[in-house]
Amino acid sequence: MTMQPIQITTYNNQTHRAQVISLWQKVFSYEAEHNEPNLVIDKKCVVDDGLFFVAVRDDVVVGTIMAGYDGHRGWIYAMAVAPELQKGGIGSALLEFAEKELALRGCMKINLQIMEGNEGVQRFYEANGYLAEKRVSMGKRVGDVSGGGS
Repeated sequence: MTMQPIQITTYNNQTHRAQVISLWQKVFSYEAEHNEPNLVIDKKCVVDDGLFFVAVRDDVVVGTIMAGYDGHRGWIYAMAVAPELQKGGIGSALLEFAEKELALRGCMKINLQIMEGNEGVQRFYEANGYLAEKRVSMGKRVGDVSGGGS
């Protein structure tokens, strides 16, 4: 049986949600409540910017990439490839697809963040043309992550 090539398409909540959540749970460790897959997907769907993509093979989601663009910088988020398919070109194909979509929107620079000490992921991005920049990444959580606030 021959494996079909992957297709990269825009995320569809009805078609892809359960598979994306399952993939993210395999690939990412979710220690922070604000990174919980259902919450992240719901918030991205509200934005509805067309910058959430999945790689599909034989009707199975095998990779994801979420991008963002604020008119100044593009960002890459939630890049995931099924562990058994990593190092097979799916991640690079997803990244290239997202970069082209960002460029079509006028984006001239793309940023991303990776966890310190994740050398394998850093090597992947370096192999795809990204360079480490001297920056200090700062963050602040605001409000209730569930959206209920108080």
